[in-house]
Amino acid sequence: MGIRRKMPTLEENTVVLTFDDGPDPIYTVKILDLLRLYKVRATFFMVGKFIEKNPDIVKRMEEEGHSIGLHSYSHKSAFLMGKKTFEEDMQKSIRALKNLGIEPKFYRPPWGHRKGYAVEIAEKYGLKMVLWDVMAQDWKANISVDEIKRRLLTRTKDSSVICLHDGRGKNDAPEKTFRALESVIPLWLKKGFILKTVEEAIPNGYR
Repeated sequence: MGIRRKMPTLEENTVVLTFDDGPDPIYTVKILDLLRLYKVRATFFMVGKFIEKNPDIVKRMEEEGHSIGLHSYSHKSAFLMGKKTFEEDMQKSIRALKNLGIEPKFYRPPWGHRKGYAVEIAEKYGLKMVLWDVMAQDWKANISVDEIKRRLLTRTKDSSVICLHDGRGKNDAPEKTFRALESVIPLWLKKGFILKTVEEAIPNGYR
């Protein structure tokens, strides 16, 4: 369901909505349009090579008040890289954002894989680690829109940090994420949840 290691205690009714693996020129834009419709801000943990391909989308995120974080340059697990290669990957991803005038503050490791030196290097570059406690497995090829909706509605609670995906995925998986959120966001708001960015809710990150 998610990673449950030293989760933060957030303000009452706060929910943090986050997206990994983008930006994508189709799906990220649709999700941004939806968030703007409901006046909701989220946090996007982006892959460096996709940042370089979609700079206008990243700038739009910044202009619309979303939090921006890093999700590596090439979406490789820390367990598949040595320390030197990991640091080079981190440097490239940081550079991708800095070239757009954005100073990254937050980092989410691919698959949540945190090797010892990965934490050390993230801290070296001033990046605060952010994990999650709610996952809907929305990247899977065979998951349905209704199942994503069900998982989000049953798993989300006060202080949840939700991890969804606006890029990559199989069989246009992010499209199903978008369609699920069309129904789920208004239901969350009706329930009284206040959706905040990582920067607003957990500015110091966590491990």
